[in-house]
Parts: sequence; structure tokens; C-alpha cells
Amino acid sequence: MNDQGMTASSTTSRAHTITALLLIVCVAIWAFLAWNAPIDRVQGVIQKILYVHVPMAIGTYLGFICTALGGALYLWKGEERWDRFALSSAEIGVLFAVMMLISGPIWGKGTWGKWWSWDLRLTLTLLLFFVYVAYLLLRSFTEGSERAARFAAVYGIAGLALIPLNYFAIKLAAGRSIHPENLGGDSLGTGMGWPFFMGMVAMVAVFAFLLVRRLEVGSLRAEQTRRLALANREGMT
Repeated sequence: MNDQGMTASSTTSRAHTITALLLIVCVAIWAFLAWNAPIDRVQGVIQKILYVHVPMAIGTYLGFICTALGGALYLWKGEERWDRFALSSAEIGVLFAVMMLISGPIWGKGTWGKWWSWDLRLTLTLLLFFVYVAYLLLRSFTEGSERAARFAAVYGIAGLALIPLNYFAIKLAAGRSIHPENLGGDSLGTGMGWPFFMGMVAMVAVFAFLLVRRLEVGSLRAEQTRRLALANREGMT
């Protein structure tokens, strides 16, 4: 490796270290605030899952919004990097969705007395999860296909329609939902605002950290694939 390559590698390594440390600090502050937040007088300590569950939902939405954005840019520009961006975002969005679907029933069991109910929001959340799991399965079975990438881009954009439906599900249910209303400025009690806000900030930071790392892996894989293809062509000549 030449000096320029070593310098770039060293710079990247330092950037990784700095961003990882910042992320650890951010998550540590979030955990500290959530731990010391007051206990809800109605739900008790189980209410503290709020500081995990809702930020996970934000990470899920952010992942699938980025998937649709990447797909739209891929259809417009035809550049492979936007396809990788869409795929990486979908993977991270599904990861957040899994954690959201785990934390939600735990909260539900402690609050409602049951793990699951076919409530409109719960049903739409599960459907949103399966839609993007199907997206990932499609990509895994058709890797390298431009036609499949274009179809996946359209599919990822169409799946985005479930996010506003999911968010407004409580209003659409017209009082038949077991979920409370969406959180507003006056929904949280005294001392609960900061841990909730920091949870949102931490999850956005975690999402960005994972996305950047996943994009780096995707770029390295794409470069390796190009080199192998070039080597095979040269070997055939």
C-alpha cells in the first residue's frame, strides 16, 4: 500500500474511532436519563420502555424512508450507489423494526395484560415489517440483477405508504385502538421529556452510524466484484 493509501486508511480509522466514541457517549447519556427518569404513577416502571420503543419506531421509519429515497434516486440517476443506499437502509430499518416488535409486546404485557392484540396499529406495524423483509428476500435472491433492482426500487417506494397509515392508525381506528394517542408536547410527565428526547437523538445517531458502516461494506463488496469480473475478462483474453 502506498503512502497515500495508508494516510487515507489512517484517517478513516480515526474517523471511525471518533464517531464510535461520540455514539457511546450519546447512548450512555440516554441510558442515564432513562434510568433516572421518574416512575409513572399509573404504569409503573414498565413505562420506561417508552424511551426504547418509540425511538426504535423512529429508526424503523427512517430506515424505510431512506430505502424509498434511495430507490427513487436509483430510478432517476441509474447509479449503483443509490441502490446500495436503499438496500442498506432497508436492512437497518428491518433491524429496528425487530427491536420495536420485541419491545412493544413487553410493554403491552405489562400495561394491557397481553402480549399481542390485532389492534390496527399493531397489525399495520407487523405488515410494514413483512413488506420490507420481502424486499430483502427479493434482493437476496436476485443479487446483481439490474431489472430486480429497479423493481425493488418501485416496491420500496410503494411500501412507504404504510408509514403514514401506521402513524395515523389511532385516529383511523376512531376510538377502537388500545394504543393511547400519539405523543404530543404535553403528553409526557415532569422529568420525562429529556430522556425521551435523548432517546430519539440516540437512535438517529445509531441509525446513521450503522448506515455509514453498512455502506462502506457495500462499497467494498462492489469493488471486489468489479475486480473479480475484470480479472475473469483478462483471463479469458
